[in-house]
Amino acid sequence: MIPITSLAGQSVALFGLGGSGLSTAKALAAGGVLVNAWDDSPAAREKAADEGIYLYDLHEADWSGFAALILAPGAPLTHPEPHWTVALATAAATPIIGDIELFCRERAVHAPGAPLIAITGTNGKSTTTALIAHILREAGIDTQLGGNIGVPVLDLEPPSPERVHVIECSSFQIDLAPSLDPSVGILLNLTPDHLDRHGTMENYAAIKQRLVESSDCAVVGRDDDWCEAIFQYLKRAGHFVVGIANSRPHALASVCLDSGRLRRAFALPGLKTLDENLFDLSRAPALRGAHNGQNAAAAFAACERLGLAHDEIGLGMRSFPGLAHRMEQVGRKGKALFVNDSKATNADAAEKALLSFDDIYWIVGGKPKSGGIESLRPLFGKIAKAFLIGEASDDFAATLEGAVPFERCGTLDVAVAAAARDAEASDAAEPVVLLSPACSSYDQFANFEKRGDAFRQQVLDLIAEDAVQGALF
Repeated sequence: MIPITSLAGQSVALFGLGGSGLSTAKALAAGGVLVNAWDDSPAAREKAADEGIYLYDLHEADWSGFAALILAPGAPLTHPEPHWTVALATAAATPIIGDIELFCRERAVHAPGAPLIAITGTNGKSTTTALIAHILREAGIDTQLGGNIGVPVLDLEPPSPERVHVIECSSFQIDLAPSLDPSVGILLNLTPDHLDRHGTMENYAAIKQRLVESSDCAVVGRDDDWCEAIFQYLKRAGHFVVGIANSRPHALASVCLDSGRLRRAFALPGLKTLDENLFDLSRAPALRGAHNGQNAAAAFAACERLGLAHDEIGLGMRSFPGLAHRMEQVGRKGKALFVNDSKATNADAAEKALLSFDDIYWIVGGKPKSGGIESLRPLFGKIAKAFLIGEASDDFAATLEGAVPFERCGTLDVAVAAAARDAEASDAAEPVVLLSPACSSYDQFANFEKRGDAFRQQVLDLIAEDAVQGALF
């Protein structure tokens, strides 16, 4: 835990008592701050009270006595309209901040300049955050991982000059962190997202830009027009900025994916270039797929900036296990590879997995999303057979009819057994049993994590059974 001493002896309002809200309330109290906490949910209030957090109905509060409103990132700051606590705080000229801002203030007071890598972007930020932390830890560096990924930032160990914090930041968190000034700020990409909370794409991009603009070193994607504009703006302003790219393999001084390798080109006198080969991504099984090129490039640039040698970065990339439920390689049975991509809850997400493998035995289905899997038709040639589960089975069967062999399995356990059977009989060098459902899980599972956990356990049971039979015979 990081006790919040920067507000010691003062009174604050705190709204939102989910995971990060409870963490923040405890960190504030540990630092000697008087916390007045509230949530619109009676269940959340009851849980907070059980954990010893003082509740106060902020509808009735005298806001002139609060040093700040600590707002949960899930509560709207501006759009579609400000949360009622925001309106009350604004009327009283009370600053509105979040847990990332509290972390930054503690860092500024107790360990100014302590290494901080902050990652944002529309897609890929969790993988990039986890990859960076893994590389640093493998290099023997004291590393804290949290923020929007897993552990709330204030549950981590405090900042210190010898400790690196690797923090994933959502746009909501950035919007509540005016003091955010990372050692390395990473902006991976920008596509329309959360516009109901930010109003326009311009607002959304401006919030993301703050993270890299306030950093000592900015690492910025160059594969979309929004990020390319931010890259060029920072470069013109004299900011230290490193580009990363999948689609611009010859972008000078940028870390780029080119034919499966991370490369960097430098301009030399006489208009010649020096091409530097950085890392062969085929040596990192958990980073398969073109979409991971940008993640790996960002991780390489950030770790290099912190002083790691190229060999150290490469070792970390090779041993990176990947994130659970995101093209997670669960194991092998014979020559068949089993991959858990349960987080692929729509066709766009499943496309990345289908692009990453060949000879696929595809477990697909669940509660269908609008549009189904028709958009994936150009990739049907990569699929040896599909195994249909859940409510989407009839619709997906109609789409696959005549293009891909399929089997109606109904439930995940039946699909895993059938896919393993057929993959084992395949002539392919590496048949892949891929759970990438292109559907939400809610017809049969509480969430995609539960679905992925079930797949993993079923695969591990198959592998264990195979090992027992091998030992007997």
